[in-house]
Amino acid sequence: MLSDRQNLCRTITTIAVQAGEAILTIYNRDFDVSTKDDESPVTEADVAAEKIILTGLAAATPDIPVLAEESVAAGDVPDLSGGTFWLVDPLDGTKEFIHKRGEFTVNIALIEQGKPTMGVIHVPAKDQTYYAFGPGEAWLVEKQAEPRKIATREAPDDGLTVVASRSHRTPETDDYIANFKVADLISAGSSLKLCLLAEGKADLYPRLGRTMEWDIGAGQAILEAAGGSVETLDGTPLGYGKDGHDNPHFVAKGR
Repeated sequence: MLSDRQNLCRTITTIAVQAGEAILTIYNRDFDVSTKDDESPVTEADVAAEKIILTGLAAATPDIPVLAEESVAAGDVPDLSGGTFWLVDPLDGTKEFIHKRGEFTVNIALIEQGKPTMGVIHVPAKDQTYYAFGPGEAWLVEKQAEPRKIATREAPDDGLTVVASRSHRTPETDDYIANFKVADLISAGSSLKLCLLAEGKADLYPRLGRTMEWDIGAGQAILEAAGGSVETLDGTPLGYGKDGHDNPHFVAKGR
């Protein structure tokens, strides 16, 4: 039932906000930065947030396994053969966090048979929370105000607003963008790029570079609920539960 999914989404949103509070505590003081085996940075905020999320998910849905970024880095990969699992990036945009730019997020998605069907993206530094739990059910809460429904927009006649990665933009991405009439180009960090499409502030986000499933799952759930899409370059919807959990290149669109 939709009401059951809405209640579950509320629970997951609360967990994401709690993780965000822990992240902000560390953000507002000095902290150490380490490097993982794949050369990506990690901080104590990543670890603290993931611990909160794993504890909350275990209490809320003990029978659903969790694929979480830092746990995977530590070698803890659950059995996902049942087809339903939580996908967690406890701190997406670690580089933005380290450089105090505020564009970092907490991402939690529910994957069912390869598709993201529920998603929460919390933006601690901006006190914003995006969430979705089904088609037409994409919402945004800002600074504890009442939730408002969000939706993608029709592409403007005068050109697209395109979003690109602040830290991981590639020449291939620029070549792809050159195929379109572009009115504005926005650089943004973390999963906020997908949120900008979902709330009708941008139209196109091509990612011709490496990403992992936990980077994108929650944003895809929100964008698709808002009327958009995330597809590989051959037009196939981006799927989940892949070996290695790497994503192919993809393009996210408003409408």
